[in-house]
Amino acid sequence: MTSTIQAAPPATPRGRGGLPHRLLHRVLRGPAADPAWARPALLVLLAATAVLYLWGLGASGWGNAFYSAAVQAGATSWKAFFFGSSDAANAITVDKTPGALWPMELTARIFGVNSWSVLVPQALMGVATVALLYAAVRRRFPAWAGLLAGAALALTPVAALMFRFNNPDALLVLLLTAGAYAALRAQENASTRWLLVAAACVGTGFLAKMLQAFLVVPVFALVYLVTAPTPVRRRLWQLLLAGAAFTAAAGWWVLAVALVPASSRPYIGGSQHNSVLELALGYNGLGRLNGEETGGLGNLNQDAGAGRLFGAAIGGQISWLLPAALILLAAGLWATRRAPRTDPARAALLVWGGWLLLTGAVFSEMQGIFHEYYTVALAPAIAALVGIGAAILWERRRTTEGAAFLSVSVAVTAVWAYLLLGRNPGWHPWLGPVIVAAGLPAAAALAGVRLLRGRLLAAVLVLAAAASLAGPAAYAVDTAATPHTGSIVTAGPRTSAGFGPGRGGPGGGRGPGGTNRGQGFAPPQTGGGQPGATGPGRGLPGFRNGQGGFGGGRPGGGGPGGGPGGAGGLLNAGTPSAQVTAALKANASSYTWAAAAIGSNTAAGYQLATGAPVMAVGGFNGTDPAPTLAQFQRLVRQGRIHYFVGGGGTMMGRAGGNGSGSGSDEAQRIGAWVAATFTAASVGGTTLYDLSSGAG
Repeated sequence: MTSTIQAAPPATPRGRGGLPHRLLHRVLRGPAADPAWARPALLVLLAATAVLYLWGLGASGWGNAFYSAAVQAGATSWKAFFFGSSDAANAITVDKTPGALWPMELTARIFGVNSWSVLVPQALMGVATVALLYAAVRRRFPAWAGLLAGAALALTPVAALMFRFNNPDALLVLLLTAGAYAALRAQENASTRWLLVAAACVGTGFLAKMLQAFLVVPVFALVYLVTAPTPVRRRLWQLLLAGAAFTAAAGWWVLAVALVPASSRPYIGGSQHNSVLELALGYNGLGRLNGEETGGLGNLNQDAGAGRLFGAAIGGQISWLLPAALILLAAGLWATRRAPRTDPARAALLVWGGWLLLTGAVFSEMQGIFHEYYTVALAPAIAALVGIGAAILWERRRTTEGAAFLSVSVAVTAVWAYLLLGRNPGWHPWLGPVIVAAGLPAAAALAGVRLLRGRLLAAVLVLAAAASLAGPAAYAVDTAATPHTGSIVTAGPRTSAGFGPGRGGPGGGRGPGGTNRGQGFAPPQTGGGQPGATGPGRGLPGFRNGQGGFGGGRPGGGGPGGGPGGAGGLLNAGTPSAQVTAALKANASSYTWAAAAIGSNTAAGYQLATGAPVMAVGGFNGTDPAPTLAQFQRLVRQGRIHYFVGGGGTMMGRAGGNGSGSGSDEAQRIGAWVAATFTAASVGGTTLYDLSSGAG
């Protein structure tokens, strides 16, 4: 049976502005057949999303200081802007392509480098993503379905986290959602132009977060190939053109970097051989799948498998509506099974469903580095399927199957929310029972929806929607009310599941100043780590008992995550003391780098405090061969580095985890050489080595 949900595409306003104006007009105005309440309701949704994502945003400070330091560099140096360097002197890049940094760096150039200029662009991307998702669903389904999808996305806890944070995921999700919107526009009437737009959006996603953007490519291409209303030969050459657009959008920066001699650009962070392709295909590519990412953290949770997305660590981040989305996807495909090949409603189900299934399967089985916040890439697909599936079943609500699937979806969602909330029994213990008490009666009433009329029907629908969204909404509000800093962050309240931010485990859940829900993981450490000392139980600068110095550079303090006044560590940046900041700023203009420190996060703390370039020896994990010992010695002899900071972080010497502890040991060798050659001094509780003599 052909789906009857086939709203005509909205007319394109002509003669008024360019493409951005027309797109905004479409999103806010909607089809002429929209009810009078549709546009005000959309504006309320977008305004509420903006409040959720912007309110109290400055409390997170620098967010992920690793990227904030790169924003500071790019706001100072156009060369650092283009390459994505960690410092304005261009020693090494971040371990991603720089696309996600560019919006922040442009904002910082206009408004200055501060917490708001770093974090606000992500919040605005979140609002734009909700608007795009509404537009994508609304084109073929009722306005209420688009609003339901938009609200489901806005209230997804991990979305409330990442659209308030400065990791690359915000831009990636925006671009993928734009790509899905354009792909569905292309499918409607076999539009080459819209297909090229979709390819360009997804290709640009590579510049935000590399190969993760590619996961939707086979889905978009296959759905278009099968369902576009044009002869197969035309479909094939259209896809070839789209492939060229995709390659150009994803590859132009890679080609530009490859054409620049290595001596004229910064080292490519995250690679072992100064190669963007190695970074894309290894550390940020296949290494994430098989756990063989040289120089990486490895999979610290070891929870890979079919149940990962529902498990203790990730369930509260993304899975609130995941069971309902899967049920509604199956029901929608069954309901449209007899529709023509080109049916847009079924094509929409295939685009969003394929996105969810393929990306979810890859996330579930990844053996390498995997963090909970990656799952934000699933949020648009889950939300779209909830809105679309509900609309298709509502159209068939007078059939036994339609009513049954609606009822089951609400009941399963309510019970699953109760189970998720039960994992944290000390946090609002009343909420789970209330959701069940509201959701199950609403589900029962939906089973007989054909008998409901008027206000009773409206009350049941409101109750069902409230019960379905209450759990993720509560987690999203808690997330927005909690500052987040560090490299690994999670949404929602603290739970008892494994390592990680906001959860129990070594290192707790606090970072500098004890105000964040940043990373809580820190490997155990032994030994005193006395500055400048060597031998068992004593550390080289930046290393503790050969373990790699995850703690701060403050003797006897500044532990995992970097305490107040500490140097930070592998997964977070500390806040240096006023004495250290003054020392590094003094005469900084006479040096290329005011200081060097092992690990990007350690370096970031000092760079953000001083505004002067600080070299991140060894890159993010301290395992990149940049610089080598010989190169570092040459720079010291040339008088280009003022200080070396003790207490940095490195992965070298760590045991456990697939691929952990691998990579270059140049950072260790540099630390050993500095300790043996220069005199250590404690400044404001931090170990500094003055390299200005150029000794050795």
